[in-house]
Amino acid sequence: MRRLLDRRADALLDRDAKEYRATGRDAEAAEVYDNLREVPLESWQYRLTAFRRDGERATATADLRYRIKGYDSEPLTTSRLLTLEEREGRWYVAAERPAKKATEQLWDQGPVTSVRGAHSLVLGIGRSERDETTLRGYAELADRAVPLVRGAWPGKWPQRVVVLVPRSLDGMAGLLGAPASGYQGIAAVTTGETGGSGEAPADRIIVNPEAYGVLGDFGKQVVLTHETTHVATRAHTSPATPLWLSEGLADWVGYRGTGRTPAQAAPELRRAVQRGQLPGALPEDGAFGFSGDAGELAQAYEGSWLACRMIADQWGEAKLTGFYEAVGAHKKRPGALEDALRDVLDVTPEKFTARWRTYLRSELG
Repeated sequence: MRRLLDRRADALLDRDAKEYRATGRDAEAAEVYDNLREVPLESWQYRLTAFRRDGERATATADLRYRIKGYDSEPLTTSRLLTLEEREGRWYVAAERPAKKATEQLWDQGPVTSVRGAHSLVLGIGRSERDETTLRGYAELADRAVPLVRGAWPGKWPQRVVVLVPRSLDGMAGLLGAPASGYQGIAAVTTGETGGSGEAPADRIIVNPEAYGVLGDFGKQVVLTHETTHVATRAHTSPATPLWLSEGLADWVGYRGTGRTPAQAAPELRRAVQRGQLPGALPEDGAFGFSGDAGELAQAYEGSWLACRMIADQWGEAKLTGFYEAVGAHKKRPGALEDALRDVLDVTPEKFTARWRTYLRSELG
C-alpha cells in the first residue's frame, strides 16, 4: 500500500498522467489528476496512518504532506481517506477524499486554475477564459498589497501570498471546515494552515467570492491588503495577541495612505459615539465572531483600527509595530498586553483605554 501511494505521488510530481491514472480507477484518477495539474507542486507525500482490509476492498487513512513551489517554506499537512480495491492481485485507489474532521482542499472542489503574479499565486476553481480573467484581477490586487504591507511592517516575512478562490461561500466554508453561515458577508480570511493551528509554515488567503464580488475596487484592495498583513505578521502573532490588536493592525495597514478619515472608515462606531454609546473598553475576542450582529462586528473592527491608528499618531508607526511584536513575544495572554504597554508605550492599560476613548470622541464625535 505504501508503494502504491508513493507511486501515485511520484506520478503527480512528474506530471505523468498515464502513470497516475494507472494507480486508480480510470475516471477517478483522471479527474483528480486534471484538478491538480495546474497546481505548482514542490512536494507531495503520503504517510499511511491506518489501514483496514475487507477482502478485495480496503480503506486507508494517510497524512498528505505537500508544498507549493516557491511559496511554502515547509510542507502543509492534511488527512486523507482512501478507498482501495484489489484487481488481479494489484491494488488501486478507487476514491480519495478528506478524512473525517479534515478540511477540503481546493482541488477537491473541481479543476484548479493557477495564475501567478509578481508577488502572488492565485488558485481558483474553473478553467474558462472568464475564470482566468477573474483570477488575474485577484493577482493584480495581491501584487499591489504586498508592497503596501512591506512599507508598513518592518519585520521579516516571505513577501508573497497564496490566494484561494473557491466557486462560492459553500466552497470557502469547505476549505475552512466550518458552517457557511458563519462566513456570510465576510469577504476573505487568512489561515496559517487550512483547518490548522495558525502556526503553520504557510498562509492561505481564502476568498468568499460572493461577498468579495460586491465590493468596489477600493474595498477589494483594502481587504487583500488587510489579509496580506496577517500573512506578514504571522511569526509575531501568538496566543497572547488579542484580536483587537491583530485585526486593528491589519486594518491600519489596509487604510494606511488611502486618505480615508475615521468618519468614512468607521461609520458604525461613529453613529454609536454620536448616540452617546462610547465603548467602555477595547473589544474582547468574542466580539469578532462572524455569526453575531453585523453592526457590532463592524464596531469591533472599527474600534480596533482606531486603537492602532491612535498608537501610530501619538507614539509613531515604529512604536505600533514594536508594540505588536512585544505582545506576540509572550506565549500566553495573561500579562502580555500590560507588559507591552508598559515597556513600549510607557502607559498602563487603564490610561491607554482612557486615551483611546478620548481619541474616539475627537475623531468620531
